[in-house]
Amino acid sequence: MESALPPASDLSPSIVSFLNDKFRTNANLNGAPALLSELQTQCGDLDRTLIDLNRSLGSSLLAYASFSDRVHGVLGDINAQLTGLGSSTRSRSSDGEGKERAEQILGEELPALAKEVARVESVRTYAETALKLQTMIGDIEDAVSSTMKKNSWKHSSKQNSEEMRLVAIKTLKLIEDILTSVTKTHPQWEHLVSAVDHRVDRALAILRPHAIADHRALLTSLGWPPPLAILTSSTPYTGRSTEVLNPLFTMQGDLKDQYCENFFALCSLQELQRRRKSRQLEGYNRELALHQPLWVIEELVNPISLASQRHFTKWVDKPEFIFALVYKITRDYVDSMDELLQPLVDEAMLTGYSCREEWISAMVSSLSTYLAKEIFPKYAGQLDEDSTTGSQSQARISWLYLVDLMISFDKQIKSLIEHSGILLSLQDDGDFSKVSSLSVFCDRPDWLDLWAEIELSDILEKLKPDTSDERNWTMKVQGAVLLSATEDYKAPAVCSAYLRCLSSVVDRCRSLPSISMRSRFLRLAAVPIIQKFLDCLLIRCQEAEGLTALTDDDALVKVANSINAARYFESVLKEWSEDVFFLEIWSGQSDQLGISVGDQNGNVEPVEGLESGIFYEEIVKLEEFRIEWAEKLSVVILRGFDAQCRDYMKNRRQWQEKSEDGWTVSKFLVGALDYLQGKMSVVENGLNGIDFVGVWRSLAAGIDRSFFNGILMSNVKFYDGGVERFGSDLEVLFGAFGAWCLRPEGFFPRVSEGLKLLKMEEEKLQNSLAGGEKWMKENGIRHLNVPDVEKIVKSRVFTS
Repeated sequence: MESALPPASDLSPSIVSFLNDKFRTNANLNGAPALLSELQTQCGDLDRTLIDLNRSLGSSLLAYASFSDRVHGVLGDINAQLTGLGSSTRSRSSDGEGKERAEQILGEELPALAKEVARVESVRTYAETALKLQTMIGDIEDAVSSTMKKNSWKHSSKQNSEEMRLVAIKTLKLIEDILTSVTKTHPQWEHLVSAVDHRVDRALAILRPHAIADHRALLTSLGWPPPLAILTSSTPYTGRSTEVLNPLFTMQGDLKDQYCENFFALCSLQELQRRRKSRQLEGYNRELALHQPLWVIEELVNPISLASQRHFTKWVDKPEFIFALVYKITRDYVDSMDELLQPLVDEAMLTGYSCREEWISAMVSSLSTYLAKEIFPKYAGQLDEDSTTGSQSQARISWLYLVDLMISFDKQIKSLIEHSGILLSLQDDGDFSKVSSLSVFCDRPDWLDLWAEIELSDILEKLKPDTSDERNWTMKVQGAVLLSATEDYKAPAVCSAYLRCLSSVVDRCRSLPSISMRSRFLRLAAVPIIQKFLDCLLIRCQEAEGLTALTDDDALVKVANSINAARYFESVLKEWSEDVFFLEIWSGQSDQLGISVGDQNGNVEPVEGLESGIFYEEIVKLEEFRIEWAEKLSVVILRGFDAQCRDYMKNRRQWQEKSEDGWTVSKFLVGALDYLQGKMSVVENGLNGIDFVGVWRSLAAGIDRSFFNGILMSNVKFYDGGVERFGSDLEVLFGAFGAWCLRPEGFFPRVSEGLKLLKMEEEKLQNSLAGGEKWMKENGIRHLNVPDVEKIVKSRVFTS
């Protein structure tokens, strides 16, 4: 039988190449019927597609023709109206009827005509835009369909498929330009925009998965992921144990061109997606939705992450190896991201992305995901198991060790970022969670609470020996002087232990990626340490008060040391609160007033009274403690002084006599003054200078009140000798306070003014009874009232 095949010279080169590829040997001839059937099926599909396209084109042309006829009719009506308008204006009449007609035309018909013209123009624009979008979407759907059918063909077909994909992406960008313009200039066309978006979404739902599938196939052919460098258990941090070639640097030829084209296509698709989201979310908080991880970097990280997890499963009990491997991979391949891939991202106009940052972020994110799914649940389960047996030490140690590794890893990553020069972009965002392994706590605040609880328990356990050692309460802190002041706080050494532990909690808190997490952690782990310290101070003071009522010197020293500790601790917290780190936390809390924050027991209570920092409430409590117990010191000394002065107060006859010869002070006052100087010497040596000022001033006010009420207001009679005696006694009393001020009499205003009245001449005193408040002001009496002055004047006895 004669062959039905045409001569080879009549065949096109592409057909010859196709037949040579399919029929290399005689054995391939057996597959001819199957190939013929496949080709017939594909030809049938193409014929049906062509018929559908012809049908769609015909209906579009009919619709356009019908619309064109309607527009032609409307334009004819407009032309007729314009002709009538012209003839009306030309045939003016001299009477009033013509003027009225002209006014009607100008006031009613002409605006209506202009409105109709504008409506027709809007309809024409709408029709042209809709028809243009219809044509472009049809082209996109054809390109997508062709891409899908040619996706299984050989090398030349795949190249054509890639070209068609790029054409489809370019057309999609043109459509997006039109939709953006329509949204701004014709917002009422929302149905048109919605319909186009729906069809574009369907095209993208096909286009993106196929582009990603091609990208993954190319990565596999490149040899990605590369073999992981082996890190043995004995040398987890030795760096580059074996040099592995980077497939991104070694690819070349057609393979490199294909990868770059596919990479560019994916970046272009993502840039298109960002533009569409930006338009659709206009008027909303778009930043959260717009900045998504870079797709091409995710496709590089995902296979590495899967390969790494096969090693991670062996190292669940040795997490240091996990962190070492992730850091090594991140560091070894970060340079290729910037040198090879960044130019492609820039070419795709995908602004705001750094391949370095995205690579680091994706690697850290994969680690955090693994920690959240595999490591932390296991550790949390161990804690639960140990809590039932009452032995939690090992599980807690493992938890804290894991957190230490995470903090150390984040510091390494931060150093890697700083050396790459992209830290500023992260600071602008204000969000470090994407480059921090501690971001695992963002989605699991219960784990953050658990960490804070373990941290607090561990610190309080470490503080027990320092707290129970009495020497730490008597030995002073060397150089307990803050940078912002020159005052020596005389703080006991135990303060250093508590501040050191508190500082360690703050340092660990700094690694948390968000302000809200830092605030929560400090409230759960740091604030209870301050409360514990304050409780210790209160217990020591109460013990001293309960044993001796603060009457002996040791009790006074014990209370003075506690006040010193509170003063020093309070000053340190205030100085810390001025640091930028704490100001940011306070600012974040101030913006969220009324939002609940968990207390240390996990309960929820509203945040109130945020005045000047996260430690504000604790600073206020320390201040209240100081004031209360400093006041108690002055009250105790005043009580003892009053007891020593009891006989001195009761001796009413002494104010009628002169002082004994050789005595500058009354005998009954000597013991009280000696007691006063002895107690004040003990307090002065033990108490810091700032609080000591408060003690002696309070004591001076108490003695002033006691002498005024017990002597001047007790209806005694003051003769000349008694006035002289009283003045001498007060001079000695003032002298006892002269070491701490220049004018001690100023702190005894009432007895000083009472003595001033007693020393006045008889005539002047008599005038005081008639002069009242005016006389008092003229004579410098400002701290006494009229009845007091009258009583003192009446107690003065003059002998002529």
